[in-house]
Amino acid sequence: MNYLERMQDKLRQHIEKIVALTDEEFAFVASHFTAHKYKRREHLFQQGDDVACVYFVTSGLLMLTYDDEPGKQHVLSFAMEDWWETDFYAFLSGVKATMSLSCLEDTEVLRLPLAGYRALCSNLHKMEHLFLEKANRGHIAAQQRILSFITSNASERYEKLLAQHPTLFQRVPKTLLASYLGVSRETLSRLSS
Repeated sequence: MNYLERMQDKLRQHIEKIVALTDEEFAFVASHFTAHKYKRREHLFQQGDDVACVYFVTSGLLMLTYDDEPGKQHVLSFAMEDWWETDFYAFLSGVKATMSLSCLEDTEVLRLPLAGYRALCSNLHKMEHLFLEKANRGHIAAQQRILSFITSNASERYEKLLAQHPTLFQRVPKTLLASYLGVSRETLSRLSS
């Protein structure tokens, strides 16, 4: 199996966790994606850029961030294998990116441009269902994260992240995990000891 076939196989396995596709349907789906490799620390896009694609991660680790006016970086999310990521507001609305997406590791993705996204939704309702399911799960996760900042202390947020995504603690520098959890690096070190 070559590089592209391996990536497409991962995409098909991911999709078929929610909807079954015939070989013909998957060929149609795969025709809308392009494979790309990025190096560690490389940006897929930065604040102010156009956001042309949504990215499906087949290997590696991405980080979505927002840089505020004083220049402080805030970590919004991490995306590892089998996850989708982009600045969805910019991607779907055609405005400039309000966030930046970069690689924490060498990363391989399948890129889906907006025209491909719309074509899949219009012509293959199974994919429209998949994207709706993914969007709903994303909304739920975002709401749960907001609630955790309102109702949980730093220790509880740390324990929840550790329980849900233990591999992040081996893959992500503590400074970035601290930003994601809304705590200082020192607080994270105390929580993890």
